[in-house]
Amino acid sequence: MKNRILRIVIPVVTIAVLLTAAVAYFGSAASVGKAKASSNSASGLTRLQLKLLDGLASSEMNAQSSGAARTKPLNYFPDHADDQCSLNKGSNVKVNQNCLNLTDPTLQGRAQAQNETSIAEDPLNPNHLVASYNDYRRGDGTCGADYSLDGGVHWNDSTLPNGFTSGAAFGGVLRQYWQASGDSSVAWDTRGNAYYNCMAFMRGPGVTNNPDLSSGIFMFRSTQNFGASWNFTGRPVAQDFDMTGATLLDKPYMTVDNHVGSPFRDRIYVTYTFFGSDGTAKIFEAFSSNFGETFSSPVLVSTTSTLCPHSVVGTGNCDANQFSDPFTGSDGNLYVIYDNFNNSLSSTTDNHNQILLSKSTDGGVSFSPPVLVANYNDLPDCDTYQGAGQDPGRACVPEKGTSNHSVFRATNYGSGAVNPTNASQVVVTFGSYINADSNPSNGCVPAGLAADGNNLYTGVKTQGACNNKILESISTNGGASFNGTITDPTTLPIVSSASGQKLTDQWWQWESFTTSGKLAVSYYDRQYGKDELNGNMDISLSGSTSSITSFAGVRVTSSSMPVPTEFPNAFGNGVFLGDYSGLTAVTSAFPLWMDTRSKDLFFCTSNGIPAVCGAVEASGLIANDQDIFTQRVAVP
Repeated sequence: MKNRILRIVIPVVTIAVLLTAAVAYFGSAASVGKAKASSNSASGLTRLQLKLLDGLASSEMNAQSSGAARTKPLNYFPDHADDQCSLNKGSNVKVNQNCLNLTDPTLQGRAQAQNETSIAEDPLNPNHLVASYNDYRRGDGTCGADYSLDGGVHWNDSTLPNGFTSGAAFGGVLRQYWQASGDSSVAWDTRGNAYYNCMAFMRGPGVTNNPDLSSGIFMFRSTQNFGASWNFTGRPVAQDFDMTGATLLDKPYMTVDNHVGSPFRDRIYVTYTFFGSDGTAKIFEAFSSNFGETFSSPVLVSTTSTLCPHSVVGTGNCDANQFSDPFTGSDGNLYVIYDNFNNSLSSTTDNHNQILLSKSTDGGVSFSPPVLVANYNDLPDCDTYQGAGQDPGRACVPEKGTSNHSVFRATNYGSGAVNPTNASQVVVTFGSYINADSNPSNGCVPAGLAADGNNLYTGVKTQGACNNKILESISTNGGASFNGTITDPTTLPIVSSASGQKLTDQWWQWESFTTSGKLAVSYYDRQYGKDELNGNMDISLSGSTSSITSFAGVRVTSSSMPVPTEFPNAFGNGVFLGDYSGLTAVTSAFPLWMDTRSKDLFFCTSNGIPAVCGAVEASGLIANDQDIFTQRVAVP
């Protein structure tokens, strides 16, 4: 019985249907421009907006996300394991405490996966932690939550009550019921309260028979019980009533000014992207000065600048942005960084973009004009290098050589923090495909843009040529300028600077300062074993040493994680692992990551009796799950 493999035969007509659906699914973001897209249920968004749309919303809102475009595993084999419950992996601790649901083969990941993480420590007691993530246990994505009271040794699930909110802003109805949610973040104030920010939205026609395409961002507070429960209903941060798909709220992130001496102590800030009906993608902010009970009207963060000559509307408007990250200093200043795509290019092969910073000195009421943090180069177009149909319209982190399984969407973004021992020192880390270790001198040459607007390079699949790096940009004057006049990513300090990282990929970083002023940065890493060739991954942690620009590193994962297979495309390769991965570090560091080392499980039969099986994907990979893991790590 243990050696028996069960084979599923898929009829030829079914394969044809799957392939047809795959074309429909992946064609929705095939090019960049102001033309309206028609194959996505958010039919009013432009192709540029769909390119910037985060992975959760893109997956949830697409008409094909029901699973019609997904391939079935080809082989089943008996494997009950432990039902993939709360088992740790060596010293790595599993955070989500559920056992794995047995999902239909064409819906792998649905009712199973957890991804896209945030974590925060209570400043009054660092043993109290809250964690958040996209949680697919109920089928669609929702905002998942866990808490620990013993420094991350043990975790408990808690339930965010986000099934509905007040419907007053959505046509004046009593209740607005939400079909999906995610893109969460968590933080603490200085009085022992935890906060959870959650984006909710409707999937719309083509997926359901409900034409509603509204979206909203809501705040939940855990009042004096450390993340074990949350207020109901969620308090609105921003709400968008939309029946046409012309607009969308996306990619919120929050911070709390938890500095006791700050003039804005315990003020809550939320930033987010608003996709407008005019094709723009602007960054807005809202704040609460009453512990999350109410929020201000939206304040525009991404204002005007000569840094943004190629605007979607007009000239000098910074109106094509994504991935905002707010953070505060001990003096009460608020900083917001974000990816911007309005910059000029020097040639047809140049494909860099820029990270901008806007600053507020009045508690989020107004913002300064944007300042350039650094230029960066995003990850390469996926299907150009991994093969036709491999997540087209998205960038990814291709492994080197002939393997082509690493196709989950990925993009470079910024993470920022202020040194708690020096309020003038602002540090931003970010990924860049062009850097001191990966540039034309060693065979990685920018080659312009693909038809869908993603980046092209010579040397993507060549070992030792292109590789993504985590870089650092520093301001010593409170964000007024960064690195003097240096903006070239090939001259900026590299955080992922160990000898084994020189020719390998690192991505999805997050940063945090310890209370003593030591900078900690966690990230995905392919320096170990054959990760760079087979697409496997690890988590590493770097810490600043003698200066803020020099780093030592340590491996966090106890073994390498296989390339993901949940949310598979027609080739059996997973296309969604989240968009970011969190970290907190008050004294020790707690990286919080998506982990793929547990097997995916499915229903099968043995002699006509229900049984549990593992599976082999069409790609030949063993099907795996997505869980959330962490570990307390001393900052090196």
